[in-house]
Formats: sequence, structure tokens, C-alpha cells
Amino acid sequence: MFELSQLPTLNATLNGASALCLASGYVLIRTGRREAHRWAMTAAFAISCLFLVSYLVYHFQVGSVRYPVDGPARSLYLGILLTHTVLAAAVPFLAVATLYQAVRGRFERHRRIARWTLPIWFYVSVTGVVIYVMLYHLSGR
Repeated sequence: MFELSQLPTLNATLNGASALCLASGYVLIRTGRREAHRWAMTAAFAISCLFLVSYLVYHFQVGSVRYPVDGPARSLYLGILLTHTVLAAAVPFLAVATLYQAVRGRFERHRRIARWTLPIWFYVSVTGVVIYVMLYHLSGR
């Protein structure tokens, strides 16, 4: 069983895995491999759902975690955190809307929404890992 202190590492791992699935899904659809794309994107969605549960469990127990360094590093961290947080709030809605259109076979609508969903979701997944590294490995925490 995971200890609470291990959840940030799990969360970063899930974010990284989601980013890899998203990138793979993009390459797969661009090369016409629709079935493989579907599997990659379904995996990204499932992994992101696991992340969300783990993230909420951790933060309901711990609360917010303050960045312990002042100066330019703190400003950079807070800038990344701000954009990450704002866009992360949109990802569940965008991902569900995009997935819904694909499941319904409305591929033109799916593509239109995915053009927004993919870069936002990918950014959030990658910056989630960056935030973890900055907070738990570069800050001396």
C-alpha cells in the first residue's frame, strides 16, 4: 500500500504516462492508425482519471504545499503553477467532450474539439511533472 508521502511521485508518474499516451495517440492518428489511436487515448483518459483520484486523496489529506524557495525560482514555479492550474480545470470537461464525440462517431466534431483538448491536456500533463520536479527535487524539500 502506498503511504501518503509517495502520492506526489505517483501523481507525477501518472502525469508523465498520460503525456506519453497523448503524444503516441497524436502520432498514431496522424499516421492513420485509428484503432491504435483509440487505445492510446483511452489509456490517457484512464491514467488521467487515476491521477485525479490520487491527487484529490493527497490534497484532501495534506492541503496545499508551499514552494519553499524565494526569488526567481519561486516566480517561475508560480507562473507554471498558475497556467497549469487554470488549464487543468478545463481538461476533464474537454477530455470528456472529445471522448464523447468519438464514441458517438461524430469524428468531425471530435477533431474540432481535439484540436484544443490535445495541446491543453498535454501541457497540463507535462507541467504536472515539471511542478513535481521543482517542488520535490529542485527546492531542497
